[in-house]
Amino acid sequence: MVPDLGKYAFAVLGSYGVTLVVLAGLVALSLWQSARVRSALAEVEARQGQGMTDG
Repeated sequence: MVPDLGKYAFAVLGSYGVTLVVLAGLVALSLWQSARVRSALAEVEARQGQGMTDG
């Protein structure tokens, strides 16, 4: 079922490996940035809530 890649096996498998690493990095970066922005938004919303007065 697996094709014989011959002398290109390292290049093809290496490309797959690099692609998976880049995709994992992008997902990790997106999750990290999302958490950072969510934290900053919560901080801004908390500050705005403190500044409001009734009436």
